[in-house]
Amino acid sequence: MAKLWAGVTAGNTDKLADELNSSIAFDSRLYRQDIRGSIAHAKMLGAQGIIAPEEAEALASGLEGVLADLDSGALSVDMSAEDIHMFVEQELTNRLGDLGKKLHTARSRNDQVALDLRLYLRDETGEIQKLIRDLMRALLDQAKAHKSDIMPGYTHLQRAQPISFGHHLLAYCQMLRRDLGRLEDAARRMDVSPIGCCALAGTSYDTDRRMEARLLGFGDIAANSLDGVSDRDFCLELMSALAILMMHLSRLSEELILWSSWEFKFVELSDEYTTGSSIMPQKRNPDMAELVRGKTGRVYGDLVGLLATMKGLPLAYNKDMQEDKEAVFDAVDTAKLCLGVFAPMIRTMHARTDNMLSAARGGFINATDLADYLVKKGLPFRDAYKISGWIVAKCLAEGTVLEDLPLEEYRAFSPLFAEDLYGDIDIRACMERRVSEGGTSLASVEAQIKQIEEFLRA
Repeated sequence: MAKLWAGVTAGNTDKLADELNSSIAFDSRLYRQDIRGSIAHAKMLGAQGIIAPEEAEALASGLEGVLADLDSGALSVDMSAEDIHMFVEQELTNRLGDLGKKLHTARSRNDQVALDLRLYLRDETGEIQKLIRDLMRALLDQAKAHKSDIMPGYTHLQRAQPISFGHHLLAYCQMLRRDLGRLEDAARRMDVSPIGCCALAGTSYDTDRRMEARLLGFGDIAANSLDGVSDRDFCLELMSALAILMMHLSRLSEELILWSSWEFKFVELSDEYTTGSSIMPQKRNPDMAELVRGKTGRVYGDLVGLLATMKGLPLAYNKDMQEDKEAVFDAVDTAKLCLGVFAPMIRTMHARTDNMLSAARGGFINATDLADYLVKKGLPFRDAYKISGWIVAKCLAEGTVLEDLPLEEYRAFSPLFAEDLYGDIDIRACMERRVSEGGTSLASVEAQIKQIEEFLRA
C-alpha cells in the first residue's frame, strides 16, 4: 500500500524497516474507535466551514459504510497497511476519491491514535468493571451460604483464630471493591479528548475541539496540545489498577490451590476448572487458579515495560510510544480472561465445611480466648498470655486440646479457672464473640454482606 506520508521522502522504506514500523497487526482492533473518531472529526470540519457541509456528510456516510463492512466481514483489514488509521483513510479514499483525502485536515496521527486508544480503553474499562462485579456476586453468594461455617483463620500460614468461611470470602469482596474504585478513577482521568492537538502544537484551522469531544462522549479536552499527544498516563494508570486487581486474584488463587490440596481439603473445585494428569490418574489439578496466579506476573511485566518505555522520552510524540498498545492490550485481555474464568470457578466451588471445622478444632485457635478468660477474671494480659502458652504446651505434650483438658489441671496453673471456662473456649463461642464492626461474628458478617449487596445494587 502506498504510504500517505510520502513527500519529502519517497516512502520507499526497507522491507524489514516496514515490519518494524508497522502496527496494523495489533492496532487493527481499534478500527471501530478510529472510525467513530473520524466521523466526529468530519462533522466538526463541516460545522466549522473548514470543508463544505455536504462533504462532511459524505465523509461520515462513507465512514459508516466502511465500519458496516468491517463489522459484517464484507471488508477485511489490509495487513500490509502501516496502521489502522492509514488503512481506514485509504479505504475511504478508494470509495470517495479525492474527497477522502480531506478527512485528515486539522489532525495528525499523533492525536488520532491518542484518541482511539482513550476511546478503546474507556470501553474496555467498563467491561472489566462488569466482570469484577460478577466475581463479587459469586463471592457474595458463597459468603452468604457459609456465613456461620467455621474455619481456622491464618497468620504466617499458621492457624490463628476461628473465623467463618463467609468472613474470609468477604475480605476479597472488599479488595475487589477498591479495585473498582481504582478503575473508576482511571476512567475519570481517561475521559479527556486529545483530538485537535494535532502533531504537537495545535492547528491554524478554526476547529471546535469541544464539539468533537461532546460527539464522542468526553467530559473535557486536553488543555495542552503537547500533553495531549505525548501523555500515556491513562494507559499506565489503568495498567497499575489491573496489576493490583491481578494481585488480588492471585492471592485468592493461591488460597484455592492450598485449600483444594489433600493437605487442606477445604474446597473442591468443579471439574470444569480443574485438569487431570497425563500419567497420574488420581490427580485433579487446579490449573485455572494456577494460570491466573502465573498471568499476574505477565500483567506486572506489561506495566513495568511501558513505564520503562516512557521514562526517558522528551516531549512530544516519539515512535517509542507505539509500544504502548501491545502492553496495554495484553494487560486488558489477560485481566478480562482471568475474571471471566474466576467468577464461575467460585460459583461452582464446593466448600468442605466438615474439614474446615475439624482443622479449626485441632489448632489451638482458641488460645487467645483462654487468655482473655483470665483477663476477665482480673489477671493482667501478659500474665494471662504466659499461662495460656504453658497450658498449650502441656496439651501438645499430652496430645490433647484445650477443650478436653480437665478443670483440675487448669487450676494447677491458676485458681481463677472455673466451670464457666469451657463455654468461653468453645470454638463457635470464640468466633461469635468477635462482635467488633468488621469482625467475624454472625451479626458482623451479615452486616458486611448487606454492605456489599447495597454497593452492588448501587
